Amino acid sequence: MIRKKRNPFEQTVEGDEQQGETPEADISDPSEEGIDAVEAEIQPAEEELQQAEDALSAAEQEVARHRDAMLRMQAEMDNTRKRLVRDAEKSRRFALERIMKDLLQVLDTMERGLQTGRESATVESLLEGQELTLKMLTKVLSDHSLELVDPAGEPFNPELHEAVTMLPSPDHEEGTVMEVLQKGYKLHDRLVRPAMVVVSSKP
Repeated sequence: MIRKKRNPFEQTVEGDEQQGETPEADISDPSEEGIDAVEAEIQPAEEELQQAEDALSAAEQEVARHRDAMLRMQAEMDNTRKRLVRDAEKSRRFALERIMKDLLQVLDTMERGLQTGRESATVESLLEGQELTLKMLTKVLSDHSLELVDPAGEPFNPELHEAVTMLPSPDHEEGTVMEVLQKGYKLHDRLVRPAMVVVSSKP
């Protein structure tokens, strides 16, 4: 029996092939564990982003609500201001209406007195007419809160009196109103006209 000699080159090639064989590389997709890990990291960020968006939306709604409230308040204040201006204008126009009506009564009395005086005028009747007219006029002014300032014999008050002159007087204490040259008047505690007075000084 003849043995076939083996080619040494074949053995070398086979050996090389055996030696050159490498295990097949694992090139499969990432494992489920890796995906779960990535998703676990992404989910909190998405939740935080959603929370931030919700907070922003709530803040925007709150700003809009406050803005609407401010606009309504401004509109109400503007309407109130306009109403006050109208009321003040009406009050200014008709403030004297009542007193004018009352003064018309005094005017009517004076006209009747003049008409009667032309027919049968006497000194006494004229004086009586003047006294009646003065009483009526004084009452009208008093009804409208006008107060008389007649400080004869009172201490001088620079807030209510105006000293025309000062005269020495042994019968009065210094700074006393000796004489009232012109009476003063107040309206609702506000001085309309000071009383013109003569004030005593040391003799």
